[in-house]
Amino acid sequence: MTVTTQQDVKPESVAEVKEKARLLGDYSMMATTAAGSGHPTSCLSAAALVAGVFFHAMKFDPKDPNSTKNDRFVLSKGHAAPLLYAALAEAGVFPISRLMTLRQFSSELEGHPTPRVPGVDAAAGSLGQGLSVAAGLAISAKKDNSGTRVYVLLGDGELAEGQVWEAAAFTSFYNLDNVTLLADINALGQSDRTMYQHDMDIYRRKFESEGWDAQVIDGHDVPAVLAALDRARATKGKPQAIIARTIKGHGVSFLADKDHWHGKTLSKDQLKQALAEMGPAPEIPPDPGVSYERHPLPVPPGFPDPEPPAYAIGAEMATREAYGYALKKLAAVNPNLMALSGDVKNSTYSEIFGDAYPDRFFQAYIAEQNMVSVGVGLAARGEVPFVDTFACFLSRAYDQVRMASISRSNLNICGSHCGVSIGQDGPSQMALEDMAMFRAIHGAAVLYPADAVCTERLVESMARRPGICYLRTSRPKTAVIYSATEKFAIPGFKVVRQSDKDQAVVIGAGITLYEALKAYDQLKAAGVTVRVIDLYCVKPIDGAALGAEVKAAGGVMIAVEDHYPEGGLGEAAITALVTEGTMPRKVKHLAVTGMPHSGEPDELIEAFGISARHIVEAVRASL
Repeated sequence: MTVTTQQDVKPESVAEVKEKARLLGDYSMMATTAAGSGHPTSCLSAAALVAGVFFHAMKFDPKDPNSTKNDRFVLSKGHAAPLLYAALAEAGVFPISRLMTLRQFSSELEGHPTPRVPGVDAAAGSLGQGLSVAAGLAISAKKDNSGTRVYVLLGDGELAEGQVWEAAAFTSFYNLDNVTLLADINALGQSDRTMYQHDMDIYRRKFESEGWDAQVIDGHDVPAVLAALDRARATKGKPQAIIARTIKGHGVSFLADKDHWHGKTLSKDQLKQALAEMGPAPEIPPDPGVSYERHPLPVPPGFPDPEPPAYAIGAEMATREAYGYALKKLAAVNPNLMALSGDVKNSTYSEIFGDAYPDRFFQAYIAEQNMVSVGVGLAARGEVPFVDTFACFLSRAYDQVRMASISRSNLNICGSHCGVSIGQDGPSQMALEDMAMFRAIHGAAVLYPADAVCTERLVESMARRPGICYLRTSRPKTAVIYSATEKFAIPGFKVVRQSDKDQAVVIGAGITLYEALKAYDQLKAAGVTVRVIDLYCVKPIDGAALGAEVKAAGGVMIAVEDHYPEGGLGEAAITALVTEGTMPRKVKHLAVTGMPHSGEPDELIEAFGISARHIVEAVRASL
């Protein structure tokens, strides 16, 4: 390993970066004062670090700031957004005048960065996620042999987040030596001093224990910053942590290391005094109001159609298993498809894909938060990521999914083992809230296939569709009911049983579709005909089309789902119908209402009110 000393850094580089750091600090204070809100002191502590990355270390084309040929910069401490915007402006991505539109309704320069800003790959603001995103970007860069490096700036406050250490372990385990982390250790959080304050050795030992190359520097000593960046670039075989001792509010006497300045801006008079101490910034002309919002945002790359499903009607396969085969099949025609699993690949069956394409599969271990955010990083470089775990465990990564949506990420998520139908494992393993969670995510598609054919077709659609896609798969084996030629539109549903004399509509999905089909047979034998709908797409729903089916069946609807009643399939259907003004005259909603426990799947489906018998009773009561 080559170690670069401070003496190896050229004096002209030091002088340039010092001046850039001063300007970035000035611009950050000016922009936040103009906005009347923001975090100038958090920007001042990291100004030299960001200046060193942008104007010394990073390969970056300001004319094409999101190019995959560029090195990448991830701002994990998103409240320092004005500092990032200042660096992008100083580099030439947009004019300096644009900085003065910070936080305005008409500006792309929001309070925390999003990919609306050129050069930004993922949204920040929920702390602790940036290193995971950086790992995803780095994996994709290595896959493409691009030589791209990824720099990520974290604050010491967010180093208390568990996800940071999930990501640190993951990044080291996969030898992502193209990741350089800069830790801004300014010892001040939002409401109090940070846990370790300026005990730099603790941070060094923590990173070294995870297998990182770690250096401790003075983060305001520009020669030291540049030497550390040079050493990081020369380090092979492990990621690098530059742990920088800094002062919050550095360079301004009445801000430096002072409590109660987090998230507070300077008055005009205070700004004048601060600029006198820091050194004046150039005169900034009025902004002409031209938007520099990034267009277009990334969409999944295209790929040829795979061969149609090869499942015979009546054959039995769990949808979770069909998911694994679908990934493998799709990967043959889509070289960008990649997958991660949270140590459940033998239960979600993504191991089928992993065994066939080991270079495109990553074991994320039991670290779901990191797994989801790594997927965001992969998607930002144009990969097509699928991440999977038991659906119940996605609740601990919900914030990461929420941030993925704000990142406009094209991320595909599979949650298996849903509902009481998983059986003996008991309630800790039963996802009964997952559809509600994902329905609340802006722009997400929520998909719930009943058989292997539907699963395969939906996986294909997910790989093509922008945004967040959630696939809910079941544990029990189910019979194939659809032919290989069947298509599954998003939005869409399938009418699987119907007649001209239907007296009610029964809506199910996944495991409850089969209970609905059993109920159909029992009712038909008793002279009652019902329409059975497979609502495989729980979001979005074509409310007008669904309303027409309900109206044709007498305006009576029974929804049945292996989920709690709040936020699931039934509420989704009712909301869609109300929105279209086609509310049924009678509605019965069968869902899991009690706290479940272990048992055989059939026992639990019966005991918690979603079996064929309960459907039959609900239809008869409605008629």
